[in-house]
Amino acid sequence: MPTQTPNRSAMQTLRSLVPYLLEFKTRVVLAMLLLIAAKFANVGVPLVLKQIIDSMDNSHAVLAVPLMLIVSYGLLRLFSTLFGELRDAVFAKVTQRAIRRIALQVFQHLHNLSLRFHLDRQTGGVSRDIERGTRGIGFLLNFTLFNILPTLFEIGLVAAILLHKYNAWFAIITFITLVIYIIFTLFITEWRMVVRRTMNDLDSKANTRAIDSLLNYETVKYFGNEQYEANRYDHNMEHWERAAVRNQESLSLLNAGQSVIIALGITALMLLAADEVAMGKMTLGDLVLVNVFMLQLYMPLHFLGFVYREIRNSLADMEKMFRLLDEHKEIADTDHATVLNVGRAAVKFEQVNFGYQDDRQILFDVDFEIPEGHTVAVVGASGAGKSTLSRLLFRFYDVNSGCIKINGQDIRAVTQASLRKAVGIVPQDTVLFNDTIYYNIAYGKPDATREEVIAAAQAAHIHHFVASLPQGYESMVGERGLKLSGGEKQRVAIARAILKNPAILIFDEATSALDSHSEKAIQAELASIAQNRTTLIIAHRLSTVVDANQILVMNQGRIVERGTHHELLAQNGAYAQLWNLQKQAQKEQLTD
Repeated sequence: MPTQTPNRSAMQTLRSLVPYLLEFKTRVVLAMLLLIAAKFANVGVPLVLKQIIDSMDNSHAVLAVPLMLIVSYGLLRLFSTLFGELRDAVFAKVTQRAIRRIALQVFQHLHNLSLRFHLDRQTGGVSRDIERGTRGIGFLLNFTLFNILPTLFEIGLVAAILLHKYNAWFAIITFITLVIYIIFTLFITEWRMVVRRTMNDLDSKANTRAIDSLLNYETVKYFGNEQYEANRYDHNMEHWERAAVRNQESLSLLNAGQSVIIALGITALMLLAADEVAMGKMTLGDLVLVNVFMLQLYMPLHFLGFVYREIRNSLADMEKMFRLLDEHKEIADTDHATVLNVGRAAVKFEQVNFGYQDDRQILFDVDFEIPEGHTVAVVGASGAGKSTLSRLLFRFYDVNSGCIKINGQDIRAVTQASLRKAVGIVPQDTVLFNDTIYYNIAYGKPDATREEVIAAAQAAHIHHFVASLPQGYESMVGERGLKLSGGEKQRVAIARAILKNPAILIFDEATSALDSHSEKAIQAELASIAQNRTTLIIAHRLSTVVDANQILVMNQGRIVERGTHHELLAQNGAYAQLWNLQKQAQKEQLTD
């Protein structure tokens, strides 16, 4: 069973980003220096403005002095913006590279997780988690480093200037306003995070419903359930709507409260400044200085609340994505895993017991061998455990007890990459990528030449069909290959397996989607392909396995009979009964 990953703390999520920042240390340091320079320039603007006003208020002022101050004022304005833009340009590569690397890491990790995880997980929700998480990384990096820290730095500079130049109450009022503002913002934002997480969960569920419904478009149409699907989707969106309304209402409350705190702080400072001017302790320039400082602090303070909210939202968005990275790899290479020595490619199942769940065992003491170059077929009723054999051979799951060996090597002791390179499969349910026919065949060997791809298509008897299409091998197959018939998809899968050229082949109901004429044509080709390979055939139609070196009959997870076709018929057991039933069914079809 998959392990449940615990919730990550905000600090854990932030620490996860540090290695990606250290990749570009020089850029990070340069961006921080530009940030500091921009803040110094920004704080310098009101100081120069004060000098300009005071010098112009003096009747004996020299004309050159205000001109120099005005030029300085303009330059400081320019630098406060220019340094900020340069900072963003320098840091852009850091942010985008971090997003790219983390997204790639999550993508690779998802492919390394077990089949059990993917069967339990809904793809639509996972894709939305990754999308929101990568978007949150960019916001978190930019706004944490370039808004919260510099805003606090600027507030500190302003408070120090006010404390040094004026009445201590200016700095005290500024500090008290800031503390009240931060406490209020933290309290309300933490409360809002519950609403935000609910929105995220409902959004993922709605997206999962939509993708699942669209992927199964044909099934929806077959049963006329368009309105049913719309109602299910709308039901999820209704809950999301309520959460979104609560989110906006709480946001309005937060913004209103922040505005009240800032307005009270600025009013108190301006009353104090006006009183100081009236008493002659401050000049008109000083009054303007305090006013401009407050205006400059108002926006960062107001923005600080927004940034903190969004950072918390980003952390919530990233939390699910990073939790995917925390998912335990149920199937993983050991530290001492070796590359599989394919050699003779003999396969052996030794006393294998397996169940997908602890309380439901699928296989019981399965024991058989496929010698090099031999073909072993497995037949039996649906649910007997036949297809589970192929999943275990690919090591999508590990056996509960017993072992599976290839040339005497336990497949748990070799690398998964070398194991899967040695095994090819033509599955019963062929799912194709929404790309061209050429791409889907070439997927068996991405570096294959065009000649090799066409040769594989010819061996699978699909070349003439493809050549007859207007766009030939560049024809798109549609979502999950829906533009092709079941037989055409099966032929693409066979061509793909042929192109891979594995030492071990698995045919899992490989011709189940073909008509009788096509089945006979491909059956001869499959026999030719399997001639020099170790082959496991999982079949329902017994006519397709009569030439196998050995046939295993499975029932409820156990091998109940084994032998050649003629030996099994002579035993007059379960195999013989299945054979007679299928022969009778064929006769009835011919007479109809």
